[in-house]
Amino acid sequence: MDALKIENLTKTYPNFTLDNVSFSVPGGSVVGLIGENGAGKTTVLKAALGLMKPDRGRVEIFGKDVTAITGAEKSRIGVVLDDVCLPESVTVKKVGNIMGGMIAGWDGARYAELMHRFALPADKEIGKLSKGMKMKTAIAVAMSHGAKLLILDEATSGLDPVARDEILDLLYEFVTDDEHAVLMSSHIVEDLRKICDHVVFIHGGKIVFRKTSDELRDGYAVAGCSDEQLAQLPQESVIRVRRTPYSLSVLMDRSVAEKCGLPYERAGIEDIMLFYIKGEEK
Repeated sequence: MDALKIENLTKTYPNFTLDNVSFSVPGGSVVGLIGENGAGKTTVLKAALGLMKPDRGRVEIFGKDVTAITGAEKSRIGVVLDDVCLPESVTVKKVGNIMGGMIAGWDGARYAELMHRFALPADKEIGKLSKGMKMKTAIAVAMSHGAKLLILDEATSGLDPVARDEILDLLYEFVTDDEHAVLMSSHIVEDLRKICDHVVFIHGGKIVFRKTSDELRDGYAVAGCSDEQLAQLPQESVIRVRRTPYSLSVLMDRSVAEKCGLPYERAGIEDIMLFYIKGEEK
């Protein structure tokens, strides 16, 4: 069963349109949402949380329309936003006490376990923590009330590499349960490569693709070539082209690059994004 399903989501603003976006987050998986600033990621996340009413389309969580889920069902959703919203004048430990009185299913023992795991200073006020420590606290809160779906917006932002690995390990453990799932947006491509089962790329308010991590890792190549070589390549194998005053490179099917004998490098997620955003069609 899909933990989250988005169908034909459309929302028009004065200078932007989220256009017919559809994808799902299956149980037991991590889905990464990528795209440049202003691409529509935040609008998608707001819709997933029921914070934005679309002009058209539908959002389902646990098989139920997001506008109809109960308070108990909402407690099964853990949320971490880039702008951490925790009371700045209370301590990390006190946050747990406050959440225990607000959130159904709060597990104080789990929160204490995550405080220890993340080396959070129990008696330090939230407002005096670094951004990374604030983010760790927010993640500890999100994972301490029996959530089955995590929606994370730049949750590894501001963390050092060791701390990011700690978070990714925790997410990996989380989705070993097939009833659990994660939707996360991130600008840190390396994190997505490590943890995501699927990646959804949104650009200009539209879905460019939804691919598995294996497809992204093995299916694309960046090859340098001349205009003459480009003209001879099979049309369907060339995805995008980038030109500079000194070079021409193509994003293409890796198996075709091998057959054609072109010098190439495997394309990473960041390469693919850049070609779609800054490149052109053949």
